[in-house]
Amino acid sequence: MGEVRIKVKLTNAFDEALARRGQIDKDEIRTYEADALVDTGAVSSVVPANVMKQLGVLSIGSRIAEYADGRKDSVDITEPIVFDIIGRETIESAMVLGDEVIIGQTVLEVIDMQVDCHNQKLIPNPAHPDQPVVKIK
Repeated sequence: MGEVRIKVKLTNAFDEALARRGQIDKDEIRTYEADALVDTGAVSSVVPANVMKQLGVLSIGSRIAEYADGRKDSVDITEPIVFDIIGRETIESAMVLGDEVIIGQTVLEVIDMQVDCHNQKLIPNPAHPDQPVVKIK
């Protein structure tokens, strides 16, 4: 598969919750827009340390990351981030490493998007083109 890149809007999920409760103004919600790499070989999504800082999310611990070459490393895990891709959203933590935003399998599954290898783009699941459907069982 070739490289697929997409626009993604990342939002501090706690800021969004505080704004919903009227505790901060909507213009105080910290966001970051990125040209992200979609990597179907990655389970978790990834954000660089500078993006974590700009979003104002903290580390909630660490996890062992295994790279394609077999190396393993302990990396930080962020507080919840909202991933918005083409209007489909999910909230999850991300691994902190590298220098680019990477969208992994868990985000793709929850927002019900698929990689169209032939056209090198991300598309809504053809079975659910209007809204995401998440399999429970």
